[in-house]
Amino acid sequence: MLLEKLFLNVLIVLAPVLVFTVFGDRSRYSNSPYAIGLLHGISSSLCLIFSYYALDLYWDLRYVPLVISTVYGGPVAGFINFLMILATRTYLGGDALLFGFISITLAFLGPLLFAKKIARLTGRRRIRAVVLISVIPSVVMLLILISYTFLKQVEKPLDFEPIWAVLFFGLIQTLGTWLSCTLQEFNFERALMKEEIQRAEKLKTLGEVAASIAHEIRNPLTVVQGFLQLMSATIVEGKNRSYLQFALDELARAEVIINDYLNFSKPKLTKYENFSLSDLIENITILLTPLASYKGIQFDNQVEQQIHMYTDRGQLQQALVNVIKNAVEASPEKAVVQIKLVVKGDRVELKIIDKGKGMTPEEIKRIGTLFYTTKESGTGLGTSVAVRIIEAMKGSIVYESEKGKGTVCTISLPLELQNSF
Repeated sequence: MLLEKLFLNVLIVLAPVLVFTVFGDRSRYSNSPYAIGLLHGISSSLCLIFSYYALDLYWDLRYVPLVISTVYGGPVAGFINFLMILATRTYLGGDALLFGFISITLAFLGPLLFAKKIARLTGRRRIRAVVLISVIPSVVMLLILISYTFLKQVEKPLDFEPIWAVLFFGLIQTLGTWLSCTLQEFNFERALMKEEIQRAEKLKTLGEVAASIAHEIRNPLTVVQGFLQLMSATIVEGKNRSYLQFALDELARAEVIINDYLNFSKPKLTKYENFSLSDLIENITILLTPLASYKGIQFDNQVEQQIHMYTDRGQLQQALVNVIKNAVEASPEKAVVQIKLVVKGDRVELKIIDKGKGMTPEEIKRIGTLFYTTKESGTGLGTSVAVRIIEAMKGSIVYESEKGKGTVCTISLPLELQNSF
């Protein structure tokens, strides 16, 4: 009878996760801690109602939704679940009501203490951590059982063995927690995949529009530039000469912007070569020193020597210049921009660290989107191009930031990239 009740509880425990799986994409409240706490709280209450009663104690899986809601929904969701369990347990009553309150409180405090650390994990590591945390309620249940039976003379049912009951209870509770966590992680992976597909489609559309506009603009600009160069050959000095030079310089700048749009559309890695990445970083910092000196900013290069790569050097330089330049522009006056370069296995990891104003999680998610920038002036094109170039090189670029504390940009690249384009 105990096993039947516990297996029924497993189905009840999985119900909230299945509800979020089916309706999560259609509801704006799917990530609300109140919705998570309420649904899992109902699940805990139903587990209590359909529990097995023996030794004046309720044997059920009420703590599995409590652990899940606390870890995945946060303290608010966990507290809502906790209150609903208390209310249901009070309604059911019984001689061991005080022990029930103690058990519920102790079982809630365990996940609450570790919730933030576990929430930072992902995938299998988070599943293992949650399953491990679910052992706490099992231990609490065992201690309550020992304490209550020691203090009270409780009559044991004929078909009930406490030792086997605790063993089965722990195993099935672990199984329920594992199944629930696995479904939760499946939902997360599906949501991330959906966001990535939407982002890729958006970037593809923007890239096609950018390439079309760039091609259309480049042709008349080329004609204008040609005629201005012919005119400059006939005008040697005077104001007209300086005006022509200004016009030619601006046309050259427009050409650079157009090339950036074309690179955003589809970065082309054409000129593969072996080169020293260490030297490239040094050259880039020298190139950006005048810009940094204007604000009194210094570079702190912590670069391992003799790190060589095989890829398109020019494209990589363009991407790194854009990223490091952003770090300089985001930094306050007389700050330090750190650049760390190390080899990790068959990949190289580059960190650019600034002490600027930082970004919110929402702003970080939008990095790399065309026309998005946190600067007062700018199009966000440089960062977009940098992201596309790094991705074209089979690398990754990750931003970590906190408002008021600066930003860390981590770029990971393979040391050797085969020419497959």
